[in-house]
Amino acid sequence: MSESVLIQEEHGVLRLTIDRQARMNAIDLATMDELGELIAAAHTRPEVRVIVLTGAGKAFCTGADLAAAAAAGGNEAAPERIMDSANGVIRAIVDSPLPVIARVNGPAAGVGTSIVLAADLIYAADTAYLLLPFTSIGLMPDGGATAMVAAAMGRARAAEMALLGARLPAPEAAAAGLITRSLPAAELDAEIDAVAAKLAAGPRRALELTKAAINAATLAELDAALDREKKGQSELLVSPDFLEGMTAMLTRRPPRFAGAPAPIADPA
Repeated sequence: MSESVLIQEEHGVLRLTIDRQARMNAIDLATMDELGELIAAAHTRPEVRVIVLTGAGKAFCTGADLAAAAAAGGNEAAPERIMDSANGVIRAIVDSPLPVIARVNGPAAGVGTSIVLAADLIYAADTAYLLLPFTSIGLMPDGGATAMVAAAMGRARAAEMALLGARLPAPEAAAAGLITRSLPAAELDAEIDAVAAKLAAGPRRALELTKAAINAATLAELDAALDREKKGQSELLVSPDFLEGMTAMLTRRPPRFAGAPAPIADPA
């Protein structure tokens, strides 16, 4: 067990909290594996009726902790291993017969955004935001984001988020139909508690079939997207542009990707 997922269960609600606050809840492979396993197994327990996912402290999840994977070395750093772990969490959320609520208390970036979007109901503090910053470090969106963002708010907005790495504040995400609702941070827990209680008291099989029908109608391309993202990301994770992107990020300078023109100098 990673010891980075807090588990709380009460009145039919299983709350799973990513707790890596020193890393703004950037998620390492052990935590991704544990989270996926907990979600996948939850429906086997009759007393669990709904799952709530969130992050501890100020962030929901700021993406995959690639630095931790690199430091671990060996199979832990293998691109296929990283992608299988990330895809496992997304598939566990989407495939779970139980309703899954995302409580977005703060920034959700990278695969953190993908985890949010995989949930059935998404409630975010109005100070939170979603971000797909992959191209800024030489990568592509993963975790099914290429399918889920476009399915929710269309190709043009999806391209803006993915190609430009544009930050999407929670109120705009709600207005665009990407999340369920944005509300003041002080009201977030009361809203989620009420929704979770209603779902926990609801007809389990009817909710299960309803979720499955909605996902079948709207996420038919998800498996294909996950496969495409795994193939593309596995290539990019060993590319010179990714090395340059990570180096630039760690040294706090603009990246200089292969073949890109020199930046235009500011006029004197």
